[in-house]
Amino acid sequence: MKQLFTLFFLTFSFLVFSQESISYKKNCKDLLLKSGQSFLDLKNDESIRFANEALSLATHNNDNEFAAKAYNLIGLNYADFSDLSKAIEAYKSGIERANATNNDTIKSWLTNNLANTYCYNELDFNEGVKYYKLALKYAEKLNDESEVVFTKLNLVSALFRVSNYDEGIVYLVDSKDFVENNDNLEAKISFNSLYADYYNNAQNDFNKADFYYQNAFNLSKQNDVEYIKSHIADLYSDISNFYSKHKNYEKAFYYLQKSDSLNNSIYNSERISKVAKESNEVDKSEIERNLFLANQDKLIQEEKLRDSKLTVTLFIVIFSILMMLLFSTYRNNRLKKETNIELKKANEELIKAKEEAEQASNIKSQFISTISHELRTPLYGVIGTTDIIEEEHPELANSSHLKALKFSANYLLSLVNDILKVYKIEENKVILEDNIFNLVDVIENIKESLETISRKNNNKIHVLVDAAIPEFLIGDKIRLSQIIINLMSNSLKFTHNGKVTITADLEKKENELFHIKFKVIDTGIGIPKKYQESVFDKFVQIERREDDYQGTGLGLTIVKKLIGLFNGKISLESEEGKGTTFTFVIPLKSGVDEAKQFIQDVEVDLSESKTYKVLVVEDNKINQIVTKRLLENHKFECEIVDDGFQAIDILEEKEFDAILMDINMPKINGFETTKIIRKKGYTIPVIAVTAFEKQEIVDKAREAQINDVIAKPFEAYKLFRMIRKYVENSDNENNELNA
Repeated sequence: MKQLFTLFFLTFSFLVFSQESISYKKNCKDLLLKSGQSFLDLKNDESIRFANEALSLATHNNDNEFAAKAYNLIGLNYADFSDLSKAIEAYKSGIERANATNNDTIKSWLTNNLANTYCYNELDFNEGVKYYKLALKYAEKLNDESEVVFTKLNLVSALFRVSNYDEGIVYLVDSKDFVENNDNLEAKISFNSLYADYYNNAQNDFNKADFYYQNAFNLSKQNDVEYIKSHIADLYSDISNFYSKHKNYEKAFYYLQKSDSLNNSIYNSERISKVAKESNEVDKSEIERNLFLANQDKLIQEEKLRDSKLTVTLFIVIFSILMMLLFSTYRNNRLKKETNIELKKANEELIKAKEEAEQASNIKSQFISTISHELRTPLYGVIGTTDIIEEEHPELANSSHLKALKFSANYLLSLVNDILKVYKIEENKVILEDNIFNLVDVIENIKESLETISRKNNNKIHVLVDAAIPEFLIGDKIRLSQIIINLMSNSLKFTHNGKVTITADLEKKENELFHIKFKVIDTGIGIPKKYQESVFDKFVQIERREDDYQGTGLGLTIVKKLIGLFNGKISLESEEGKGTTFTFVIPLKSGVDEAKQFIQDVEVDLSESKTYKVLVVEDNKINQIVTKRLLENHKFECEIVDDGFQAIDILEEKEFDAILMDINMPKINGFETTKIIRKKGYTIPVIAVTAFEKQEIVDKAREAQINDVIAKPFEAYKLFRMIRKYVENSDNENNELNA
C-alpha cells in the first residue's frame, strides 16, 4: 500500500501565519491553500500551477519557509504521477530551504515525503528508511503524536517491503493505541493493511490476514477524499494478490477489477497531459528563479546607479522586446497547426524509442543473469573443492597457498558480480552484507595473494594495523577486500623497486561504530595533477609509458562506488616521481561478541549427533562431487540424482529428511519439479541451491513452495544450518520462503 503523504502537506495549521501586513505573505498563503486543496481533489495541474506561483513569490522575497512548503507540494504532485527524478529534486530543494529555517515541522514533511518516493517506487529502501528515521526524529522533537504515528506507519511499510518484519512490527504495535482512539480514516486503512501484510507474509496466517484485509476494505468504503482513492486502489491490488496467492481466483479477480477501475479514473490521459504541461511551466519558472537569485545583488546595484538615460534605454529595449514578442506571437499562431503535427509525430517516435529501450533493457538483464549463472557454477566447484581440501587435510589448514586460493576464488566471485552488475551499483541496487571477520587476517590474505605482482616489480608490502581496532568486525568482508586489493594492486603495478604500505587506524568511535581510516601508500611514479580529478571516472586511463600496465579503467571507479556504499569517502594525494597515497574512512561495528557466539554455534553444529538423509538434485557432475563430499564430511547421508524426474521417482521408493534442488536443469527445472513434489503430497523441506541471485528467483521459489534459497557459491556451515532448521521444523505447516 502507498505510504501516507497527506498528513505531511496539509495539516492546515501549517498555514497559520503571523499577522504581518505584508501582501505577499497573504498571497502565498492563498496560493498554497489552493494548491493543497487541488492536490486532494486530484487536480494536479492546478495544484502545480498554484505551488509554482507561490514559489516564485517566495523566491523574490527571499522567504525560505514559504519556498520549502511550495517545493513540498510540487514534489507531491510529481510523485503522484511517477515523475520520480523531478519529485526527488523538488524535495531536496525544499529540504535545503527548510534547513535554513528553524521550522522542524516542514523538515518532517519533506524528509517523510522524500522517503516515500524512495520506498514506494522501490528506488532505494536504505535511503528511504534513513529519511523516515530522520523524519521521526523531527516529529518526536515536535511532540506531535499524529505526525509520529504517521511516520511510523510509513516506516513500517518500507521495512515490510524488504521483509524486515521483526523491526517493522515494533513500530506497528507502537501505533496501535493512537489509530484505535482517533478517527483518522487514512491511518486506520493503512494500519489494517499493514497488519494483513504481516500475517500474510511473516506469519503465514491466512485467517488473520484475511480479517485485517477485510477491515481495511470496509474502512475504504467510508472514504470521500479524492486523493486517498489512490491509496485505496493500491489496497485493492494487495488484497487481489493475497487471494491469488491462496488460489481464491474469484475474489482475486474481483479486487483486481476494483483496483484497475479506480486507477483508470484517477490516472487518465487528460490529467497526465495537463500535469506534463504544468511541469514544463515549473521548469521554466525554476530557470527564471535561479537566474533571479544569481543576479539579485547585481540588479540592486544597477538600480541604484540607474539614471534617466538608462531609463530611456531600458524603455527602448523593452519596447523592442514587446514588438518582437508580438511578432513572435503572430507567427506562432500561424504555425500552430504545423507544430501540432510535428509534435504528434515526435510523440509517436518517442513511444517507439521507449519500447525499443525497454526491449534492450530486458535483453541486457537477461544477458547479465545468464552470464552470472554460468560463471558462478564453476566458481562453486573451485570454492567447494578448497573447503573439502581444508577439511580432509587438516595439516594444510595453515597453508598460505590454500588460504590464497580460497581468498582469490571468493574475490573473483565478488569481482565478477560487481563488473557484470555495475549498473546495479549506479542505481543503488547493491546491498552490503554483514559478515564477521578479522581485519588483520583479511589484509594478510590480500598481501599473500598479491605477492606475485609484488615480486614482479621488486616491491615490498608492509602492513600496519592499529591495535585499538577490535579483533573482530562486522561488515561486508568481500567488498572491503575488493576495495583494498584494487588500491594495492594499482599501487604495485605503478611502483618499481619500492614499497607499498597498507595502514588501518582507529580514527574515532561514535556510538557503536568504529570509524577506521585506511591508507594505501606507494613510492611509485605518482599521478600528474591534471589527471587527479578524473582517475575515479569510468574507463579513464592516465597516459602511461609503453612498459606500464594497461587495465580496464574500472578499478578505481568500482573502489569509489563501493566506498560510497559503506557511507565513506576516498581522497588521494600524489606527486610525480614520489608516490601516491589513497585515504578512505569507513564505519564498521565491533563483532567480538558475535564472533564468540558464532564459535559456540559452529561447535554445536559440529557436535550434532543426528544423521540426516539428503537428496541432491543436480545435473553438473563437478557440483555433484563437491556437494556430496561437503555433506558426507559433516555426517549427512546423501543420494544424488541427475534431474527432476529421477527425484520424483526416487521419492516413491525412499525417504529423505531434505532435498537440495538445483534450478537450472535439463528436461525439467527445479521450480516445476518442486511443484510436482508438492502436488503429490510430500511436505519434505526443499532448499534451492542455485547459481542465480536469490532476488531473481524468490517469487518463483515462493510460488513453487520451495522452503528457502541459497546461492552458489556459499559458506558450507550456512547450508548445514539451513538443512537442520527446516528438518527440525518440518512438523510446522507451510514453512514460508525466507526472502
